[in-house]
Amino acid sequence: MVTFNIDPARTALLVVDLQRVFVDGSPVAAPDGPAVLRRLNQLAAYCRQRGIHAIHTRHVVRPDHSNAGLLAELVPAVAQGVIDDGSVSAELHPELDIVPGDIIVAKPRFGAFHGTDLETILRAAGIDTLIIGGIATNMCVETTAREAATREFRVLFLRDGTATFAMPDAGLGPASAEEVQRVTCSSVAFGFGEVLDVHDVITRIESAAPRAIPA
Repeated sequence: MVTFNIDPARTALLVVDLQRVFVDGSPVAAPDGPAVLRRLNQLAAYCRQRGIHAIHTRHVVRPDHSNAGLLAELVPAVAQGVIDDGSVSAELHPELDIVPGDIIVAKPRFGAFHGTDLETILRAAGIDTLIIGGIATNMCVETTAREAATREFRVLFLRDGTATFAMPDAGLGPASAEEVQRVTCSSVAFGFGEVLDVHDVITRIESAAPRAIPA
């Protein structure tokens, strides 16, 4: 498995879809959502101190569903409006720490690169390495990691900074959230990036040349 070095000046933290509907209180919320949110808040604060950009994504579609397309057919919750832009359920979670200077990207599909200007933002900032966490591990986070890897970004995928929910029976029996989390992380580690814990990322950043941030 690969081990990436981290140059803070060329790294961004990408926090995927920590919205109300995915963090807690809904059928598609991840059981570990609140814990992941707290870990990513702590990591984001640390990253900002080291000059690492923090980028947050929101998975939303137009309220009239004119851009929902096949997604609304595949995912009943989308057709029911849970990620309609402007709805309470689609809001970023109120406990998510966002500060001036953070970037927020609205995305209409699972991957954060599809239909957005994320790649332009990253290239303009000279970013070549992404620390990726959020919800759901096997949906929007994994899709984003795969999109990033195919665009030649180094991906550090957070094992304990991601979470998902149980998958329904699709003919092979249901899959628990724990099973889905394990398999997704294994797939990412095999061909799309490095999988590690939040603590490991902080240690890796600590070992990099420090980049002073004005007080």
